[in-house]
Amino acid sequence: MAVQQNKVSKSRRNNRRAHDSLTAANPGECANCGELKRPHHICASCGHYDDNEVVPMTEEIDLEEDAA
Repeated sequence: MAVQQNKVSKSRRNNRRAHDSLTAANPGECANCGELKRPHHICASCGHYDDNEVVPMTEEIDLEEDAA
């Protein structure tokens, strides 16, 4: 079992953990609609990737009008 020889100070402990923080996402602008999207992913609002429509997007259906 590992037993430490000397106490590790708070400063040394925190310096070791300095690179563990998460970095923020890097959103880019969609070339088709201008919405923000993740790099190398399909745009969630228009379904385009690299000027090609990959996922056909349907118009939103209003459930209240559809039920009547």
